[in-house]
Amino acid sequence: MRLLYLCLGYCLAPIAFLREVWRAQRLADTRAGLLSRLGWGRTVASGSLWVHAVSVGEVAAAGPVLRRLAADYPQRQLLLTTSTATGRRQALALYGRLADIRYVPYDLPGCVRRFLRRAQPQIGIILETEIWPTLYQACGRHDIPLVIASARLSERSVRRFQWARGLVRDVLGAAHVHVMAQSADDAARFIALGANPTRTRVCGNVKYDQKVDPAALSAAGDLRRLLGAERPVWVAGSTHDGEEIAVLDAHRRVRAECPSALLVLAPRHPPRFEAVAQLLERSGMTYVRRTKHLLVTAETDVLLLDTLGELVRYYAAADLSFVGGSLVPIGGHNLLEPLSVRCAVLTGPSNSNDAPTARMLRAVGAIEVVSDAADLARAVTERFGNAAISRKAVDAGTTVLDSNRGAVDLLCQTLRPLIDRSV
Repeated sequence: MRLLYLCLGYCLAPIAFLREVWRAQRLADTRAGLLSRLGWGRTVASGSLWVHAVSVGEVAAAGPVLRRLAADYPQRQLLLTTSTATGRRQALALYGRLADIRYVPYDLPGCVRRFLRRAQPQIGIILETEIWPTLYQACGRHDIPLVIASARLSERSVRRFQWARGLVRDVLGAAHVHVMAQSADDAARFIALGANPTRTRVCGNVKYDQKVDPAALSAAGDLRRLLGAERPVWVAGSTHDGEEIAVLDAHRRVRAECPSALLVLAPRHPPRFEAVAQLLERSGMTYVRRTKHLLVTAETDVLLLDTLGELVRYYAAADLSFVGGSLVPIGGHNLLEPLSVRCAVLTGPSNSNDAPTARMLRAVGAIEVVSDAADLARAVTERFGNAAISRKAVDAGTTVLDSNRGAVDLLCQTLRPLIDRSV
């Protein structure tokens, strides 16, 4: 099975790299990090504390872990790897001064060998679920402990791993691999796939430990004045192809009832910013792009947030949010982020990416699920007309956040002896 896996990797890696080269013609930041796909990068002199976050959602969740590591080990180099261009750009925007940002290497022996030689990680902390057999096995040979933190595994993911069950069992059961699961069900699924029960425990979801920069919160009032202190403002964050049409349809309906309403539209992926701008051109709505640094006026219908790393500031300044990836079959995005800045949350029905959190929030009335553009418009209009509904929902969400914090503390209890042995 390992031989088949490597053969597939060697066949697919050139195609993947050529795709990255093509993307690099358009994205300057991708050019800067392109060679890290092959394991290249500057050599870390004293070893690093390595955190891996696959894409944008995991990058945001990495914040509490990175900040704790920086506080506990100020002399150590922090390294954050991602798997996607959008994740890397988000990481640079959020943590460019805190950590060395790279792509995780292709899971091939040469790429992994170069990565380990240059990054010299003393520990690897893999957020949620990323299993790379070659990388994991190489870490074992170099005596580098790996901790799968805030680990989650759905039944669908278990079925997806069945084709390589033996290889996955060998990787997860290795002596250097530890699993810190989000829930007891996740832990049981990891054990069923081969994780060692004595090195598997429940620590919770580190997303609940996300803390917003106080400066961002204090600046929310100033930002709101720029958007329009007296007008209702809602944010559609992390939207995908197909959702912007529904959101703009909803906004037209909202403005029929609330003519001064402003929409802040934040597509999930930067390569789509231009396409969404063209959609706005065709819509007939008056809009401004954040990157153009034009002021929002009373005549502005939509602000296109075509930047990374700023979404939480706009959540903090808004009356209401819609979290995207949920009206299309993507699985939804981080529902906790707007709640953490006391912004009420609407979402579509597709929330399989973090179904337990969605169920918990919905059960206490912290979020409202909408089915389509008309339903979204109804919910937005209703909240604008009755702010007490949003306040009650936010209070319920805050209670859920507060009662589920502590995952980073539990994670650090496992990390400390693994890191201290090499300090």
